[in-house]
Amino acid sequence: MTDNSNLDELVKQNQEALDAHTREHVQWHFNPETGSPYWLEKAKSFDFDPLTDVNCFEDLNKFPLFEDDELRGGPVDRWIPKALRGKPTYVFETGGTTGIPKSRVVIDDFRIDYENFSDTLPDESFPKGANWLMLGPSGPRRLRLAVEHLAQYRGGISFCVDLDPRWVVKLIKKGKIDEVKEYSAHVIDQAMAILGAGHEIKCMFTTPKLLEALAMRLMDEGSSIEEAGIKGIFCGGTEFTQQWYRFAREELLGENVYITPTYGNTLMGLACGRPFDPADNYKITYYAPQPRAVIRVVDFDDHTKVVGYGETGRVKLFTMTKELFIPGFLERDEGEREVPHIKYPWDGVSGVRPFHEIAASTTVGVY
Repeated sequence: MTDNSNLDELVKQNQEALDAHTREHVQWHFNPETGSPYWLEKAKSFDFDPLTDVNCFEDLNKFPLFEDDELRGGPVDRWIPKALRGKPTYVFETGGTTGIPKSRVVIDDFRIDYENFSDTLPDESFPKGANWLMLGPSGPRRLRLAVEHLAQYRGGISFCVDLDPRWVVKLIKKGKIDEVKEYSAHVIDQAMAILGAGHEIKCMFTTPKLLEALAMRLMDEGSSIEEAGIKGIFCGGTEFTQQWYRFAREELLGENVYITPTYGNTLMGLACGRPFDPADNYKITYYAPQPRAVIRVVDFDDHTKVVGYGETGRVKLFTMTKELFIPGFLERDEGEREVPHIKYPWDGVSGVRPFHEIAASTTVGVY
């Protein structure tokens, strides 16, 4: 068989697995014995019966779009499936600079997501047993605990900084740019202290802005990311563009430090970047962690219609785990639809950027 026929067969197998996963999780979330109060109540307003009328992934288009404002406020246990009641539960927040933040209740999803992500990391750049630096947001966010679990799962310990992105966004909106710079320096001070304390840190999570600030600080002190002992970085954030990717690899890191782009949020988990290939000219393509989460690039005017390969559309997210069911949510991002990859035999998305109708109102803070 050729590579193409291998890929075609893998795509077919994964579509069948996705259809089966969809059926299983719709049955779970809408069964009165196992489902969550939110979805069992919501089902009363549908003009179809999820238990009998959803038989494949495409049938999820029968659901109305999910509005993430539904995630604001309590009681948050309305989201917990009856079958999972009584288990130790976390609540993770997103947004919340002003007003009531959106919340997601989680039991084990963050662990499962990051264990799956761990399997995609090359051990030579992310050595098993190595310690990690978590240079990102702290507080009521999934990311901190997720990176900590990733480090532990790989046999290491995670060292964290204190970072409140909500305060930074408030400073930016007030035009207090000097204070933003001071706060960024405060975060980098913490990272430098950890790296200089003999903790033998070899891996890290960070964002483009913070990685750049850390690399510049190290250069100012006659050092570098590599000389600080870092071998592997996984990096995510809206600033991770094709141009920045080239700049990071060529100017900030050098050829001996591995960096992998990721695209994630509290609802989806973590989408992996396509393995680096010089022929791609630093184009970044992401693949969702199917079947637990699915990304489709859809028509701007019809969210049930997927655009053609290479065409631009809005990112539509589906999440299906035992803990969370999101049957179609329009992200605040757009991008181009990409063909399946042998490592990720399903659709991808490249060129992810803020959705053009709201891009001007998006505030990007320190991370």
